[in-house]
Amino acid sequence: MDSSWQQIAADKKSHQLDSVPKEWISSAQSLPSEKTLNVIDFPQESNVLSALDREITESSVASLLSNLASSKWSSVQVTTSFYKRAIVAHQLTNCLTEIFVPRSLARARELDEYLEKTGTVVGALHGLPISLKDQISIKNIESTIGYVSWIGQFAKQNSVLVDILESLGAVPFVKTNVPQTLMWAETFNHVFGRTSNPYNRSLTSGGSSGGEGALIALKGSPLGVGSDIGGSIRIPAGYCGLYGFRPSYNRIPYAGCVNTMEGGDSILSVLGPLSNTLDGIKIFFKAVMSKEPWLKDPMVIRKRWSEEEYNLADHGNGKNLCFAIMWDNGVVVPDPPVRRGLEITKAALLAAGHRVIDWKPYKQAEITKNINDIWTAAAVEDFKRAAAPTGEPIITSMALQQDTEPLVFHPSDGGISAFELWQLQKKKRDLRQEHLNRWEETVNQTGTGRPVDAIICPMAPHTAPPHGLNKIPQYTLPWNLLDYPALIIPVSQVDQELDAKQPREDFYTADDRANYEQYDPATYENAPISIQVVGRTGEEEATIAMSEIIDQALKGAQSQP
Repeated sequence: MDSSWQQIAADKKSHQLDSVPKEWISSAQSLPSEKTLNVIDFPQESNVLSALDREITESSVASLLSNLASSKWSSVQVTTSFYKRAIVAHQLTNCLTEIFVPRSLARARELDEYLEKTGTVVGALHGLPISLKDQISIKNIESTIGYVSWIGQFAKQNSVLVDILESLGAVPFVKTNVPQTLMWAETFNHVFGRTSNPYNRSLTSGGSSGGEGALIALKGSPLGVGSDIGGSIRIPAGYCGLYGFRPSYNRIPYAGCVNTMEGGDSILSVLGPLSNTLDGIKIFFKAVMSKEPWLKDPMVIRKRWSEEEYNLADHGNGKNLCFAIMWDNGVVVPDPPVRRGLEITKAALLAAGHRVIDWKPYKQAEITKNINDIWTAAAVEDFKRAAAPTGEPIITSMALQQDTEPLVFHPSDGGISAFELWQLQKKKRDLRQEHLNRWEETVNQTGTGRPVDAIICPMAPHTAPPHGLNKIPQYTLPWNLLDYPALIIPVSQVDQELDAKQPREDFYTADDRANYEQYDPATYENAPISIQVVGRTGEEEATIAMSEIIDQALKGAQSQP
């Protein structure tokens, strides 16, 4: 290419809003100033949205689908309302990448005409706008995943998941921002820039599905799809106050998506949903399973949605469940707000008649080292090859000031041999076996006659931190290596009085001390507090059902005087 990478990126960014009607774009004067950190309620005040737009975009996924199926609201109306709110969200947090208004509205119009003509819906997601992480391929649209060198590479076909979503009647309408390489727990790249947290724009929205997190938190999308190899769905969900679900390997089809570190199949990235409402998680998962994705993606396990598992047949039919709380991981002690979120959850579950015991962390640091050593084997070469065509630099920090740190992945001199990689993967297998055994052994502690039903733990040792400071993924990474499904549930928000800093003298690790010293409740003002619910491999239906029970218990406790 003749142009510099900076010019290529600037040209791409400058055309981002070309397809958006001007009346949907707020004037600079009408937007909050940069000094306004909390913008979560601004869309409700925006003069871009009508009363009907606000009603539609603040509805649950189940309500939207019901009103679409009954023709109370047309798909064109619903898609337009979410488009308008998505553009507001983007102007507040920089959460979008690809925007394709004419294409999506044409699709919505087809769905409306089909319903009017036949009296039936196309499928379980009829008329519903769905946002997609940038790496999910849509035919004739780019998926740059933050690489300047990938600008101009248009997808030749849909990813399998997009084909399935469209067959269910969904309307893909925007793609969302990610970090360059995808392998960051924050969201910044040279093409589209940085995404911030709508609850406090001095804080990160998380990553790598950070655009999804910010967009959905502002209700600019009812349901989005992210990916997760080390926490990339759960971290944005937790930091942005959403529900987000990381399923087990190979249940949601991944075929046709673009990615980094392809071929490193020891620890798989998985796709999963994010939503403001928990019903969106179940609706998405059940709908995708209904289309037999194993017939379209050879990696997908042949397993249909199981109503029996959802009804918790293996978990006492959902009565008198026993949850285990992992208060910390033996590596980094969580900040006061995170601890408070766990205490709120424990009290709510006990009040609802369930049992709660403690989960003793096991080899959490060893798991984290194993997963990082596996990634280290080839990650740097992968990133450099992707960036080389334009000469764009590999981002080495998510800080506001760039180039302040070395690259995250540090390969040993000359890399490692295939044999050495095999030893790491053998260790991973052994760690999975050990954890299966430990889970089974809890049958002696629960009092239910079966092992612990699910683990509840932090999603991170802190709520959303300032940009560049999200460096401790040890609360999400282990479940990726162990392949446990995990679902994020919002609980509360940081309160400066309730979450005051507590004195400590003893620390597990240097990271533990650094995290403690970093904490100041004023820094984390308004940040959401979330918990993580962890099930056993392949128990997606049960994990969703148990999360619903926990969520109901939390809501019930909050409604008490």
